[in-house]
Amino acid sequence: MSTQTNQSKRPKKITTRVLQRMKEQGEKIAMLTAYDYSMAKILDAAGIDILLVGDSAANVMAGYETTLPMTLDAMIYHAQSVVRAVNRAMVVVDMPFGTYQGNSTKALESAIRIMKEAEAHAVKMEGGREIIESVERILSAGIPVMGHLGLTPQSIYKFGTYTVRATDPQEAEKLIEDAHLLEETGIFALVLEKIPAQLGKRVAKELKIPVIGIGAGAGVDGQVLVTHDMLGITTDFSPRFLRRYLNLNEQILNAVEQYINDVKTGDFPNENEQY
Repeated sequence: MSTQTNQSKRPKKITTRVLQRMKEQGEKIAMLTAYDYSMAKILDAAGIDILLVGDSAANVMAGYETTLPMTLDAMIYHAQSVVRAVNRAMVVVDMPFGTYQGNSTKALESAIRIMKEAEAHAVKMEGGREIIESVERILSAGIPVMGHLGLTPQSIYKFGTYTVRATDPQEAEKLIEDAHLLEETGIFALVLEKIPAQLGKRVAKELKIPVIGIGAGAGVDGQVLVTHDMLGITTDFSPRFLRRYLNLNEQILNAVEQYINDVKTGDFPNENEQY
C-alpha cells in the first residue's frame, strides 16, 4: 500500500475518541514534544498523533536542571506557538509544578487558562491518588486530562533520582492502583515513564484507555520521546529508552562553522546572493 493511500486513511483530526479507537484496533500512538511554531509545523506535517507541550521546555529550551521552574505563563506561551502550527495532531499541555497540587480550585483555574489562552486540546498532570481531587475538578469543566505515572519529574526532589520506578512490588502495586483510579475518574490517556516493561504491559492490558510509554517497554499502546533528544539536538541525555534518529547537534555545528568560515573569507555572500 502506498504512503499516499495510508495518509488518506488517517483521520483528519486526532481527538480523544480517535485515540480510543486506535487503542481498540491495536494501532500504536506516536507522540512527541513540541515547544515552538516551526518545529510543531514539521512534526504535524509528518503525521504525528499527539504533540506534548511538555514542561521539559524548562530543560531543552531554557537550560534549567529540572522542570520545576517552569511557570504557567511560560507553558501557555509555548502552547500558543504550537497550537498555531497544528492542523491534525492533538495538542496536550503539561500543567507545571505548583499549578494543581494540593489546591483543586487553583488547578481548575490553571487548566482553564491553558484551554482559553492557548486553545489547547487537553492538559497533562503528574501523580495518582494525591491529585485526584484536582483531576476531578478539571474534568468537571469538560477539560480532557492525560495522566502521568512512574517517574514523575516534578517530584524529582522527593525521589532524589531519575532511576527506574516501581521495581519493588509495593510501588508497582500502588502504580497499578493509581492507574485504575485515574481511569475510573475519567482521564482519556495515561503516560507511564521509566518503569519495568512487564509492568507497563500489564497496565496497558488492564486499562481500557490508551497507555503511552517513555521507557515503559513495547507492550503499551504508544510511545513518546522528547523531540530534541530523538533528533540529537541535545547530547547530554542518553537513557536506555532513547533512540536517536538524527545527530543534528553535529550537523548544525558543522553548518555554523562553515557559515562562519564563509563570512570570514568573504565567500558569503557571492554575486548571486546580492541585489
